[in-house]
Amino acid sequence: MAYPQRLLNPGEEVRCDLHPHWWYFISQAGTLAAAIVIAVAIASITDGDGIGGVVRWVSVSAVLIALVMTALRWVSWVTTHFVVTSDRVIYRHGVLRRQGVEIPLGRVNNVLFEQSLLERMIGAGDLLIESGGERGQQLFSDVRNPDRVQNMIHAAIDATRND
Repeated sequence: MAYPQRLLNPGEEVRCDLHPHWWYFISQAGTLAAAIVIAVAIASITDGDGIGGVVRWVSVSAVLIALVMTALRWVSWVTTHFVVTSDRVIYRHGVLRRQGVEIPLGRVNNVLFEQSLLERMIGAGDLLIESGGERGQQLFSDVRNPDRVQNMIHAAIDATRND
């Protein structure tokens, strides 16, 4: 789902609209996969009577809980936007309770990124934007290709200064 155009200022253009990297799902997906493997193993070695039946229902319940947690994480992913426009950097997230940060490009002092070896291999990382605002620094995690986003922000800042 793209960032809503109605939330842009007149004449403002979107340069980059990202959801978090797929790495955002790894813990929930791993939990779901483990719950499924355990439930299948339990179903294959127990009968449906007595304690075996209870253990089966517990394992199926664990799969359902893990599935719900994965679905909630997906909804969170869909409603999280990291947007670079011609005027500002926007980060919004939340389903029922929305939160957002907007940093005007003119106030951005520095943009840093950090990636571990694994994050470099999968194309994810963290972005730290330092600005001349009340909060000073904003850390954004699970950003896709943070080095490219860093370059895009610097290009947008240069374009703003040259206008």
